[in-house]
Amino acid sequence: MDSTPSKLHHTLFDKFNSSRRAGLQGETTTGLGLFIAKQIVELHGGHIWLESREQEGTTFFIEIA
Repeated sequence: MDSTPSKLHHTLFDKFNSSRRAGLQGETTTGLGLFIAKQIVELHGGHIWLESREQEGTTFFIEIA
């Protein structure tokens, strides 16, 4: 998995963010995936965040209380 440049971290969970990339097979994406994930997690009283190192990878975490 490509890591996410740290300058984009603050917008990754925003609706239609500017960090969109092509899908795994080159398909066009909408930029809604992480936004929707955040909404679902927060509706369940949870929190979602990421840890990332450029050129190493990104890990997403979900905590639901």
